[in-house]
Amino acid sequence: MGTRLKVLRAFKALHRTRMAVFKEDDAALTAARLKINEEFRKNKDETSEENIQKMIKMGSDVEIILRQSVLQMEHVGENKLLLRPRESLLLENVPYCDQPRTKS
Repeated sequence: MGTRLKVLRAFKALHRTRMAVFKEDDAALTAARLKINEEFRKNKDETSEENIQKMIKMGSDVEIILRQSVLQMEHVGENKLLLRPRESLLLENVPYCDQPRTKS
């Protein structure tokens, strides 16, 4: 796969993740869009294949961190926040067990 295509895929993945992570938060959506575009624009004239690969890796890492670590919260009162986790962040509640299960 060509380098140009890899860069475009990283760019699109970041924007898709931005849309999912900051859904319904116009200020955060705009700030993230501007930052992503600024970083890609700033490095558009890079010619070193090694540096381009490092930047693609960094973009991929940022996308993973956004997708796995960022939660949305909303102020619903003076001292209250409403947590709005995405479906992908919810885990099945598994009770603690002192005795490890044996594989069958």
